[in-house]
Amino acid sequence: MKRTRFCPDTIVSEAPGPPGVVPRGRAAHSNPQARFESLRHGKVDDGWGGSDAGVTELETVVSVERSRSIISRNRSPDLPFAQSINPYRGCEHGCIYCYARATHPYLGLSAGLDFESRLFAKDNAAAVLRAELSRPGYRCQVIALGTNTDPYQPVERHWHITRELLELLNECSHPCTIVTKSALVERDLELLAQMAARRLVKVFVSVTTLDRKLARCMEPRAAAPQRRIAVLAALAGAGIQTGVLVAPIVPGLNDAEIEHILEAAATAGCREAGYGLLRLPHEVRELFEEWLAGQYPLQARRVLSLLRQARGGREEDARFGARMRGEGVLADLFERRFDTACRRLGLGRRDAELDTTRFRPPDGGCQLPLW
Repeated sequence: MKRTRFCPDTIVSEAPGPPGVVPRGRAAHSNPQARFESLRHGKVDDGWGGSDAGVTELETVVSVERSRSIISRNRSPDLPFAQSINPYRGCEHGCIYCYARATHPYLGLSAGLDFESRLFAKDNAAAVLRAELSRPGYRCQVIALGTNTDPYQPVERHWHITRELLELLNECSHPCTIVTKSALVERDLELLAQMAARRLVKVFVSVTTLDRKLARCMEPRAAAPQRRIAVLAALAGAGIQTGVLVAPIVPGLNDAEIEHILEAAATAGCREAGYGLLRLPHEVRELFEEWLAGQYPLQARRVLSLLRQARGGREEDARFGARMRGEGVLADLFERRFDTACRRLGLGRRDAELDTTRFRPPDGGCQLPLW
C-alpha cells in the first residue's frame, strides 16, 4: 500500500534507508547530493550503534508551491510545442531514466529518491492560468501538459490540479496536448471528449516496454504496460485524438520492442506515434548506471556501449536535434525501423492540427467594454 503524506508548506527530510536497500516502489537506488549544494553529507559511526535495518518504504511528501506564472515558453527548435504547463515538480512515477530528474537540484534536492518522493504541487495553477489567459496581449497557442513531469502522476488523485486546468481550458476553448503514462487520465474522459469534439485536445500515452518485469523496476509507480494500451483504446473509443510515444528507447533493453509497441497501439486505435532515444543529463547518468548495474548487471556494459554508439561516443548529447534522436548507424536504424512500422500500421507522425481559432478569454477577459 503506497502512502502519501501531504505537507502544506515544507518538506520533511527522511533517510532513504540502509545502503544497498532500494525502498519499495522506488526506482533510484540512492539519493546523491544536489549538484548546486556546497555542503556534502555522509554517514558517520558515532559509537552509539543503532540500525536502519527494516526501512524499506519511503513516504511521498508534497509541498505547496505558490506560482506567480504558470505558462512556460519554449524556443527549442526540436520540440513540437511553444507553451507548456507542469502542475507538479518531481514525479512519483519514479522512472529511473527521466531527464526531469536533473531539475530537482535547482531546488536544493537530489535527483535520486528526492525527485520521486519530495514533490511540489502548484495548487494555484488554475487561478494563475486564468489571469494569464485574460491578458489583452495573450496569443492563443497550443499548451502542452506533461512535458517535464507527468500531470496524472498518483498525487493528482488528491490535488486535482490537472483537472482544474483542463476545466479552464475547456471553458475558454483553448487547445492543449497531454503526455502521460498513467491510467488516471481516464477519470477525465468525459471532459476530454467534450474538448476533442471541438479539436481542442490530443492525448499521448508513453509506452516504454510491454515487458511487465522491466516496466515494474524501471517505472515503478506508472501504470502497467497493458493498462496503458487499454487507456489508448478508451481514449480512441471516446473520439479523442491519441498518440503513442515509444520513449525512451534504451539500446539493449527495449529497442527490440519498437514494432511490438506500435502494433499494440495501432490495434488500440492510436493514430499518431513518436519516439525518443534515452537521455542522461547531469546526475541522471550516474543514477541510471547505478540502477542498471543493480537490476541488469550482465547487460549493463552492452547497454552503455550501444548508447554511446548512438550518441557519437557519449552517453549524453545535449545539442538540439541530436538529443532526441541520436546520430550514427544505430540511431539511423532506430529511425528507419520506426518509420517503416508506422507506414505499415498507418500511424501518422502528425494528425489533424488542433483549433486555436475558438479561443475566448475566460469570463470575457479583463478588457473593459468600449462603450
